[in-house]
Amino acid sequence: MAVVEATSELLRFATAGSVDDGKSTLIGRLLFDSKQVLSDQMAHVEEVSERRGDGYVNLALLTDGLRAERAQGITIDVAYRYFQTPRRKFIIADTPGHEQYTRNMVTGASTADLSLMLLDARTGVVEQSKRHAFIASLLRIPHVVACVNKMDLVDFGEGVFDRIAADFTEFAAPLDIENLTFIPISALDGDNVVDGSARMPWYEGPTLLDHLEQVQIARDLDRHDARFPVQWVIRPHPSLNPDYRGYAGRMGGGAFRVGDEVVVLPSGVSTRIAGIDGPEGELETAFAPMSVTVRLEDDLDVSRGDMICTALDPPEAVRDLTADVCWMTSAPLRPGGRYAVKHTTRTARAIVGDVLHKVDVHTLEPGPADHLALNDIGRVRLRTSAPLVADPYARNRTTGSFILIDEATNDTVGAGMVTDLGAR
Repeated sequence: MAVVEATSELLRFATAGSVDDGKSTLIGRLLFDSKQVLSDQMAHVEEVSERRGDGYVNLALLTDGLRAERAQGITIDVAYRYFQTPRRKFIIADTPGHEQYTRNMVTGASTADLSLMLLDARTGVVEQSKRHAFIASLLRIPHVVACVNKMDLVDFGEGVFDRIAADFTEFAAPLDIENLTFIPISALDGDNVVDGSARMPWYEGPTLLDHLEQVQIARDLDRHDARFPVQWVIRPHPSLNPDYRGYAGRMGGGAFRVGDEVVVLPSGVSTRIAGIDGPEGELETAFAPMSVTVRLEDDLDVSRGDMICTALDPPEAVRDLTADVCWMTSAPLRPGGRYAVKHTTRTARAIVGDVLHKVDVHTLEPGPADHLALNDIGRVRLRTSAPLVADPYARNRTTGSFILIDEATNDTVGAGMVTDLGAR
């Protein structure tokens, strides 16, 4: 009997797909078949299913937790679920399929390592499939798994699966998707979700859970550009440790080693790393996405919002940037609009210069625009009140992303991905 080596590696993945493609049912099936559902949870789902007259145990109720979602039979908000197997830990973001909740899909997928897209075997690649593929590409999610669901409704036909896979592959060809995988499934019955399907003997690939357990994500992290946004300054304590001064945060890319020459931005002052402290003691090396405290050889003026980087290839500190923005509120984004911008651990104010274009998700082509409306995705120029230490999003997802906040309501109104630094 094979011994499975336990691991603490975490995979974050987000679901995506059109309405009624079966996203919530799939997640419910994944949780149930992998023995992640408690008996009292299952009893409640069975009771609600019977009361609704579903005629079967509706596993989608395990994720559609809001009362409005259950009443309408749709997913509205992002539902997060955690589970683990002997091989890996998982965080699932079950995101909505409706076009008007595109902003929720962006929110759920923004930190994902993998996008799990569902395609209905009866309808194939539809408008929302294209929209979500484009968003996955825009967010630079390195792995996309396209599950062709409801194969039980097309007699488990291999030809149907092959045609949909070919259509999706053709559409996704211009997109920046590194690893695209197709799996035929029936979420309702469990075929190829956790266990293989005897009803699709022509499929010789892994089940969904097998693929989620085996997909390699460690190499996706930026191991070259050391980026450390300072979240908290740990000052000397007069009685406990009068000489200790450290800078706490989470590695946003690359690796630090004791003795490395680093630069503190935006001031540009150079020093070396004197020590690195982790939750269980001193470390020789820290790498993304570890949370650590860094000690420096020199007593410098370093505060929250600064960034410690390797001196060899630091990012730029800029006040002008161009970015792709997903707009998340009904009041449109227009030139001259003023917002707070939250970038890593730094907050500043920003004014919108120009709206350069809006993307047509049907053709993936940019078109002219003078504003961005709710759920639009477009490219804008921004000028900030203070320098932001940023990289292009294509280089680093942590230092290349930001959110825009309406200061009057404190609502997050936009999510941005830096494309260019400096005035263009």
